[in-house]
Amino acid sequence: MMQCNSTVLSKRALIQQEYRNLKGEELTKRLSSELKGDTKNAVLLWLYDPAGRDATIVKQAFLGNTVDLQCLTEVICSRTPSQIQTFKHIYYSRYYVQLEQDIQRNTTGDHKKLLLAYVSVPRYEGPEVDRLSAEQDAQALYKAGEKKIGTDEKTFIQILSGRSRAHLAAVSHAYRSMYGKSLVKAIKSETSGKFLFGLLTIVRCAENPGKFFAKELYKSMKGLGTNEATLTRIVVTRTEIDMYYIKAEYHKKYKKSLADAIHSETSGNYRTFLLSLVGS
Repeated sequence: MMQCNSTVLSKRALIQQEYRNLKGEELTKRLSSELKGDTKNAVLLWLYDPAGRDATIVKQAFLGNTVDLQCLTEVICSRTPSQIQTFKHIYYSRYYVQLEQDIQRNTTGDHKKLLLAYVSVPRYEGPEVDRLSAEQDAQALYKAGEKKIGTDEKTFIQILSGRSRAHLAAVSHAYRSMYGKSLVKAIKSETSGKFLFGLLTIVRCAENPGKFFAKELYKSMKGLGTNEATLTRIVVTRTEIDMYYIKAEYHKKYKKSLADAIHSETSGNYRTFLLSLVGS
């Protein structure tokens, strides 16, 4: 998979370099003048490397009239520590401000504390798990939430921002075994707002990131109208990472292929481009 990704990225960079050499202008500038709307947004986002995309998406989330907290939280809390560190470096080199500074200025409360911890705390990325430690964390989360009146948000932030994905998946399993209730349901009953969404994103991506993104894609297309920004963001950013698993989870849960869903909810060149990334 990684070899395939690097090949795709090098070809994309080479195309842009060759265009620059031949035409004396940036391909992105030409595409900006030739394309419109959602198609333009999707194609231009795809031209970045993955870390560059994340940096671009997060900065744009800060720049609107209202900060797009949903987008910001989804991107940060669904990324691995190494992905975060890479896009943080690009973020600073491109925008001359630390990601933590923008988070500090534009978010509040426990949501801010969670995001700052998640982009700052180093975390192990390997598969090894200490079962006893996972059970202790499950117990700590229970005591911080369901067992007491009120919620000890500090404990939730400390554990969910400081542990590896493999460990958090083990914590989730231990929580259900020990208390007969899923950790996701416990978080839903104890927290709210974007703080809740951040915690859920972390836990769900630890358990099954493909399932998490399948659900977010479904939400972007259900009901009246389509949230093209979310649809574009997830399809473009995940196409070289785990789209195969997202498609499998989408079909498993919603009994419909992701390609069919996109085909029915989009149109024109935008639809054609997204389907070229998703595949059949």
